[in-house]
Amino acid sequence: MNKTFDRASSILFALIGALFVAESRNISASAYGSEVGPNLFPMGLGILLILLSLRLFWETFRYRGAVPSAVPLRHKRFLLMLLATVLYAWFLEEIGYVISTFFFLLAGFRLMGSASWWKSAAVALAFSVGVYAVYVHILKGTLPGFPSWLGL
Repeated sequence: MNKTFDRASSILFALIGALFVAESRNISASAYGSEVGPNLFPMGLGILLILLSLRLFWETFRYRGAVPSAVPLRHKRFLLMLLATVLYAWFLEEIGYVISTFFFLLAGFRLMGSASWWKSAAVALAFSVGVYAVYVHILKGTLPGFPSWLGL
C-alpha cells in the first residue's frame, strides 16, 4: 500500500463519482414505460464510488509503519480482464444480460484466482439471474433479455 498513491487515487475516483452523479441528472427520468429510469444506475454508481473513495482516503490516515515493497504489476491479467470487459459490452445486446454477465463474471472470478470452476460458475449464475429477476420483475426495469434464437 502506497499512502500517496492511495490518497491521490481516492481523490480522483471521488471526482469521477461526482461526474457520474452530475451527468446522470442530464439523463431522462423514465424511458419505455419503465418505472426505474435510466438515470438511477449511473447515479447510484457515482454515489457508491464517492463513498468508497472517501473510505479509502480515511484509511490512508490509519496506515502504520513502513510501506511494504511494491507489488509487481500483472499486465497479462489486466489485459485479459480488459478484453473480457470489452467483449461483455460488445455482446450484451446480442446474447442478453444473463448470458453475457454470467460469462463475464466467470472470466473475472477465474482471472482473480478462484480455484474452483463450480463455485465460480454457481456464483456467476446466481448473481446474473438474481440481478435480472430483481431489476426486471420486481423493479420493473429493462435489461436485454435472452436472445431470440434460444426460443425462451
